[in-house]
Amino acid sequence: MRISTSQIYDSAMRGMERNQSQLVKSQNQMASGRRMLTPADDPVASARALLVTQAQDANSQYARNQNNASDRLGLVDSQLSALSDVLQGVRSRVVQAGNTVLGDSDRQAIASELEARLDQMLGIANSRGADGNYLFSGYQSGTTPFARSAAAAPGEPSSVAYFGDDGQHLLQVTSSQQMASTVAGSDLFMNIREGNGSFSTAAGGNGSGFANQGSGIVEAGSVVDNQKWQNALNTAFPWQGSSNHSLQIVFSSAAGSSSYQLFDASTPAAPSAPLPPKAVGELVPFVPGQAIPLVTTVPAIDFGAQVVISGQPAAGDTFTIKPSVNKSAFQTIDELIGLLRSPLASGAARTEFSGQLSAHLTNLDQVLLNVSRVQSTVGAHLQELDSLSNNSAALDVQYQQTLSALQDLDYAKAISDFTRQQLGLEAAQKSFVTISGLSLFNYL
Repeated sequence: MRISTSQIYDSAMRGMERNQSQLVKSQNQMASGRRMLTPADDPVASARALLVTQAQDANSQYARNQNNASDRLGLVDSQLSALSDVLQGVRSRVVQAGNTVLGDSDRQAIASELEARLDQMLGIANSRGADGNYLFSGYQSGTTPFARSAAAAPGEPSSVAYFGDDGQHLLQVTSSQQMASTVAGSDLFMNIREGNGSFSTAAGGNGSGFANQGSGIVEAGSVVDNQKWQNALNTAFPWQGSSNHSLQIVFSSAAGSSSYQLFDASTPAAPSAPLPPKAVGELVPFVPGQAIPLVTTVPAIDFGAQVVISGQPAAGDTFTIKPSVNKSAFQTIDELIGLLRSPLASGAARTEFSGQLSAHLTNLDQVLLNVSRVQSTVGAHLQELDSLSNNSAALDVQYQQTLSALQDLDYAKAISDFTRQQLGLEAAQKSFVTISGLSLFNYL
């Protein structure tokens, strides 16, 4: 086989270029610390590394969302703690206002303090986050959520209106989970069930426009069988189709003993003349402090609930039981302030004051219970976010290890390959010099 001089030169040049290319690649690998400089170096590992990188980026975004949610909820939790402290202070002063040794001026002073507490509550309700958005306005984060409206009449307290909505800002904290990072002001301050949460009780008065004349005070009552209560609310009598659903406990006296009887005092939903209360229960002897079951006989309905009346009601005294409706925390305190500013000029007025104060205290307890519920939910979310954050950190470490195994360079092997390739290049260069120096002219 005949080999020309040009073939020798071309073959030597290709060999040196190949060795130089391998040497440059090894040098770039060591400079970057990566085994794969292009997908062509390892297509399978490169595809897998792309998937792992995408998963790592998504996990990093979830971690940032978790931190953002934790920061927002932490601020919400601090405001809820402040709100709980304010309400506890209000409750303490309301309990103090129930002392019979206090005069009208003392109750006026407590009312003034409650007004300051109400302003403090309004400030908490309108608090902002670090980004300048309101914490309790729902999706309307740029709108002041709570504001006072003008008083309906001179001397009456102004009400507080809510201008936000029921929305909650959600953040994607994992691939399959979203978490609320705010609390709607309607849920925290506005939609609070009055009374015991199922129904409310109040003194109904004795005669036309007069307060009860006896010393009877009705407690908040309770539902002992929720299924019976719900069934009773869904029956045609006495509360369906009415706009003002209520039962009345009416007291009477005969032969020196006191008795009570249940009446239906609901008013029709359609405009019409008010209907007089209708007797729906039997006349039952009254025992102070004994539970009065809410059971009608015409028709026979067991509401699964009971109330307790202490003291001694007078003949004609009435007590009203109505299904609970929503009442705002601000309205509860406004009503307390109005009650404390009312002078007490008689024993009947003091009894009525005690009954109303007890009812308002029950409503205030519902406000505190609602704040505690929301705070528990926020605390549970913060605890869950801590767990998710730890899990995200562990996942990030795992992704880094996987990427390192796929992409990172084995320096010991790389240095060995580089030395071998360098030696091969030097040998090729020396052999080329020797071969290129061969010539017949040297022997002529």
